[in-house]
Amino acid sequence: MVIKVLAFATSPRRHGNSETLLDWVLDEMRREADVSIEKISLDEVDVNPCRGCNACERLNRCVQRDDMDRIHDLIIGADCIVLASPIYCMGLCSQAKALVDRAQVFRSRKYVLKLPVVPAEKKGKRSGIFLSTAGQTWPHVFDGAVPSVKCFFHVIDVPDRDIRYLMVNGVDEAGAILSHPAARGDAARCAGDVLKDLRNRLGVS
Repeated sequence: MVIKVLAFATSPRRHGNSETLLDWVLDEMRREADVSIEKISLDEVDVNPCRGCNACERLNRCVQRDDMDRIHDLIIGADCIVLASPIYCMGLCSQAKALVDRAQVFRSRKYVLKLPVVPAEKKGKRSGIFLSTAGQTWPHVFDGAVPSVKCFFHVIDVPDRDIRYLMVNGVDEAGAILSHPAARGDAARCAGDVLKDLRNRLGVS
């Protein structure tokens, strides 16, 4: 069985600190032969903002036709979803927030239409990872982003207990994370822990 990992690099600054952290996690996962990874950089696709029209409450789909059509199906099929975002103005960057807001279709499916979000065989077996970097060293610098992240994972059927967080502050300049004393090792451990948990849930030896 192949473990499917779907990863989102959301920063408008390509190969910056948050994407580097993401790449470290994915590099560790790629060491395993039973892992398949698809990484999507949101600056290379079209994910429009949610219009707030609530049409998905009737149609069970978004009225907008953009790359979210394909991303929607990838989210459903993934065993692990990784969301990486820098902190901008004490929250997710706007590209990440657009993705989160477009997950409204899953919320409508789950709570209004009372339909399953994922196939029965995936229910309760998926994992989520939130990776983030911030320039400030304030202890509360990630507090504004976490509720949006929890909401995103919740509506795609990844409960709180199955979300891992790796958030690194004090890395402002491009490339600053490369000299962080613990980030790379923490990324490797995060990847290993998540894959171990997934194998247990999926019955993969």
